[in-house]
Amino acid sequence: MVLLALLSVVAACTPTPVDGFGPFGRGMPPVRSKVGTGHVLTGIVVSPSCRPLAHARVELMQSDRDGVYRRRGSATVFTDRNGRFRFEGPVPAQYEGLPPHIHLRVVAKNYLTLLTRYVVPTGEKVGHVVLVLRLAPL
Repeated sequence: MVLLALLSVVAACTPTPVDGFGPFGRGMPPVRSKVGTGHVLTGIVVSPSCRPLAHARVELMQSDRDGVYRRRGSATVFTDRNGRFRFEGPVPAQYEGLPPHIHLRVVAKNYLTLLTRYVVPTGEKVGHVVLVLRLAPL
């Protein structure tokens, strides 16, 4: 029931817009679900047909309070069998006129890699995203 309610928000599971900019370098961020406290981001990764994607790799990176991206502000989590994930860290900093945000890279077999970002609404300590991947060409 909860899953269906979440998916109804996604207007027929339209793929998540790509935001190609991101601080991701070589290699995968450390596997961990927490890099601090202050903000919790939960989400679900689904296919274009609205099916949850288990075992998708979700890489997250946020800047420190000085607007610098460091390995300690990055993490990799994997979705559970229902496509859900959870990440906890400090509230991201605002820098260079950009609102506080968390970069996400989502990787799943048979799907295009998604680069996007979640902008933290002012004062929010909890956020939720629905990430819809595009099928990879055959």
